[in-house]
Amino acid sequence: MTQTFRHRVAIPWGVVAGRRVGLFRIIAAVLTILGSATAVPVLLAQPAAAQPTTPNSSSSPKFLKLTLDSVNPSAVTTTSDPTLTVAGTVTNIGDRVVQDISVRIQRAAAVATPSALRSTLRLDQVNYDVTGPFEDIADRLSPGQRKQFTISIPLRSNSGTAALDITKPGVYPLLMNVNGEPAYGTQARLDDARFLLPVLGVPSSVDGSSPVPAAPDTPVATTLLWPLADRPRLVAGVTGPLNGKAELTDDELAASLGKGGRLDQLLGALESVLGTNQASRDRTLTSAVCIAIDPDLLITAQAMTKGYRVLASPSDPDGATRAGTGAGQAQTWLDRLRAVATSTCTVALPFAQVDVAVLAAVNDPELSTRALNEPADIVDSILATKSVRGVSIPDSGSVDESAGMLLRGHGFGTAVLADTATVPLGTAGTSTDSQPITTGRGGTGSQSSSSQPLPETTTPDVVRLAEIAPAPVIPQPTPESQTSATPSTSATSTPTSTSAPTTTAAPASPQTAPADPALHAATFDIWSATALAAVGSNPPTPSFTPARVRYDVTNDSRMARLQDALGAITWTALNPEPNRARSLLLVPPQQWSANREEATAILKQVDLLLRNNLATPRTLAELVAESPDAQPYEPDYLPQAAHDAVSDRFVFPVRDQGRRITDLMRSLVEVPEAEPTPNQYLTPLRDDLLRVLTLSDRRSGDSAQPDTYAQRRLDQTTRTLDRLYGSVTVLPPGGVYTLASEQSPLLLVARNDLPVAIRVRFRIEAPTETKITDPGEETLPPTGSRSFQIPTEVTDSRNLVIPISLTTSDGVALGNPTSVSVRSNAYGQTLAIITACAGILLFLLAGRRLWRRFRGQPDPADEGFDPGTRRRVNRYRRARMRVIQQQEQQEAG
Repeated sequence: MTQTFRHRVAIPWGVVAGRRVGLFRIIAAVLTILGSATAVPVLLAQPAAAQPTTPNSSSSPKFLKLTLDSVNPSAVTTTSDPTLTVAGTVTNIGDRVVQDISVRIQRAAAVATPSALRSTLRLDQVNYDVTGPFEDIADRLSPGQRKQFTISIPLRSNSGTAALDITKPGVYPLLMNVNGEPAYGTQARLDDARFLLPVLGVPSSVDGSSPVPAAPDTPVATTLLWPLADRPRLVAGVTGPLNGKAELTDDELAASLGKGGRLDQLLGALESVLGTNQASRDRTLTSAVCIAIDPDLLITAQAMTKGYRVLASPSDPDGATRAGTGAGQAQTWLDRLRAVATSTCTVALPFAQVDVAVLAAVNDPELSTRALNEPADIVDSILATKSVRGVSIPDSGSVDESAGMLLRGHGFGTAVLADTATVPLGTAGTSTDSQPITTGRGGTGSQSSSSQPLPETTTPDVVRLAEIAPAPVIPQPTPESQTSATPSTSATSTPTSTSAPTTTAAPASPQTAPADPALHAATFDIWSATALAAVGSNPPTPSFTPARVRYDVTNDSRMARLQDALGAITWTALNPEPNRARSLLLVPPQQWSANREEATAILKQVDLLLRNNLATPRTLAELVAESPDAQPYEPDYLPQAAHDAVSDRFVFPVRDQGRRITDLMRSLVEVPEAEPTPNQYLTPLRDDLLRVLTLSDRRSGDSAQPDTYAQRRLDQTTRTLDRLYGSVTVLPPGGVYTLASEQSPLLLVARNDLPVAIRVRFRIEAPTETKITDPGEETLPPTGSRSFQIPTEVTDSRNLVIPISLTTSDGVALGNPTSVSVRSNAYGQTLAIITACAGILLFLLAGRRLWRRFRGQPDPADEGFDPGTRRRVNRYRRARMRVIQQQEQQEAG
């Protein structure tokens, strides 16, 4: 068989192997007849297997790995080069030599439905029926060797030469096929690479055919969210503001913010495409972009600018630390972001990418306010900008009814949701995508089949969730807001190291809501969002991606995934449908890992659509202000979103610790011009609880690691709250306390080791022998002690044990209870009785004597005295009185 014939046939390895096995079976049968049965196991040994012909297989290539390096042009227009040039690399990843290696490009029919943007990439190669010629790229590759190549093919040709035969605009699936002959085998297809090619217009062909532009139609109103977020980094259990430096679990954020880091590149792509000069900036593309920012990222970066420490071991939060290296990078990145944000739309994400559905289950109003209402104030304060209010962007793209009620109750008029996460009223749970998932993440669930067509969603761009219309919830004011009439910070103030800027009225009040009491949902296309999520170094599969088309995209090269995203962005503009709105909301994942080149390509693709009049810019504010569709809808919580959600085991512990923070906050007192304030001191602990509920890193298919991180944060926060509650206590007197009288006051000393003043009450369990007056609510100074005289009345001279403890103003126990041993010098009730009896007896005896004297009767008590002796005693008494009077007169003279 010649090389040319092998190329033309392109026999899959499975077919070749099957023929050889059939031959072996014939030989084995003959040998069996001859009695040589011992040779059968050897002859039946199969040759090395190659890559299966279908991409639905979960196996990876065994011999060659084909990687796509570049596609030029990445998006075809009428002015593009008429020839498609693709560069790639073939690597021998097997354990044997591969010879006669060649590649070719194949094309399938243009994508006709949105779901085909994903499902087409899983089709067998026979569906890519337009083929180009094989081109040799290497005679031989040993294990570990690689070979780079470039292959070109015309987009169309009228002269009969090989071409892709693309004659009209559309989004076309392409497949690059690599053939080779592994040692001990024969020629077969060993790997392939699939990608989408957006064709906005067909250029003139090499033989002179006229260009073919896209059919004129209404431009697609386009809005692009640009996420800037990171997983939680601050060490939990640290109150604010810090006396020292902030502590981070690791120093990966420094690398991300520094030159070449993930966040640096995402911001750099905005700067390079939008421009840094406001005067010369292209307002067309800028108005279509809105930067979606995680406030937790800003808080962490702000803390880094003042110097910080990093745990030597992230698994040991109480262990040694080392100096962080990213203070300068954080400051530079924040300055650059401020410059971009001043003239670009910004919107705040929920704090720390919190799971809104689980947050609703926690049902803590103050925690919900911090997670949902305050992020906009944090973004505005740190970036000195004014973000879009009243719109929430849940990380999962899906909410259940309780989460929707939570958002609407906190004043949000619009939630950005996947178009499959809302359905017409009364149909929730009936769609294919709403069926329970029976396999692990990344699998194709038993309910799905690649042979079944995927349902096409036609959800309007804004819908009304008719049953999500609760009364707005006004958060309870904190002690800081009760005692202060002016904001503690302004939009230009600098927040503390780990706590966000706090205000007294604005952050605590709900967002301004539209007149419609129901929650609106601005829906985004799941297929473009799924393709955008696949771009980058660590691509997750979003929760809203249908189970039947969930697969590990890391087997595809980064360039192929980028091309898929460019094609998905373009499809709506090139395929007008009567039942589909000419609207496109592009939502990459919040923790996006695209590099600068990939992010720039996405922005330029949107700009290309705008310049070719295939799209028109639409601001996020304009999208939110649109009137919803007349048909009522309801949320349909996607099963994969529930599968990826934070575990229910964190709901009750987070609720308990959130209530403890609230109870302590209500008792703390703000002292004018003194820091920290109660909000500044305890808000970081609320942030830690929200970080426990983060959805970051929960789409890897294994929840063990994020659960470990969450539990560690929860434990650290709990220990800190235990310490804070134990820092306010009554000092034990250390012995028996003796009262001078039965009404002597009881002297007690209470100590407050917190840096904030606190209101306390004494809880005294007085025995029946004592009566202790409740002193009422008292204030302890910050980091100090205070003595108290408690009015006490004791009616018993025995030693009495009186249990004493402190509580908050609402009766929550503080510190450790103690007991006081009291002894009184009073004799109590017995002494009172004896004294009363003696007084009565004395009164009776005196009255008896006087009665007898008035009647002239001698008192029997005087009987037995000699009258002469009585007269002499009386004379002596009168003489003594005269001598005393004379002495007094002489002294006076």
